[in-house]
Amino acid sequence: MPTISADFRQAVKRLTDKEKEAIILKAARRDAELYAMLSYELVEDVTLEEVFAQSADRIHALLLNATGRNLTKALTRALRKVLKEIASFKRITKSPKAEVDLHLYTLRLIFDNFTGQFDSYYKGFYTATARLLLRTIQLIRKNLHEDYHLEYKPELDGFLQQLHSRHTPLPAALPHVFETE
Repeated sequence: MPTISADFRQAVKRLTDKEKEAIILKAARRDAELYAMLSYELVEDVTLEEVFAQSADRIHALLLNATGRNLTKALTRALRKVLKEIASFKRITKSPKAEVDLHLYTLRLIFDNFTGQFDSYYKGFYTATARLLLRTIQLIRKNLHEDYHLEYKPELDGFLQQLHSRHTPLPAALPHVFETE
């Protein structure tokens, strides 16, 4: 992110409303994420639930449409794209709970559909899933109130149990259960 200079601020203040409108529309046409952010902040009809649903649909499509000669590698690539989608969602909405919910939605998709890929020769997908689970746990502890910890505990414990039940060594130091305070 560039630092905004005082001269730039003064130049923006001197612009007329029509010039500001033209610049905003031009920038929004060039950058899809900026357009989404401005839509979310300025348009009353665009809600957090709607943006969440759009991101969830993109995540669903990325994971379930992953194809290639090696499904495990394709899923690993798709998971990287999913993480970029979640990061974009976070920049647009700035909602930590919704970000965690997208993480959990992704984990549900993985554990409902792709646990067979954990036993593959290529461990990239297994590693990425374990790291995603660890990151989700860290986000919950850091950004959400303790009441949410209790809400998410059973589901997270189930994911952790499934990963620990594999004979494959875990790539990260995952706890055996999600501990609440």
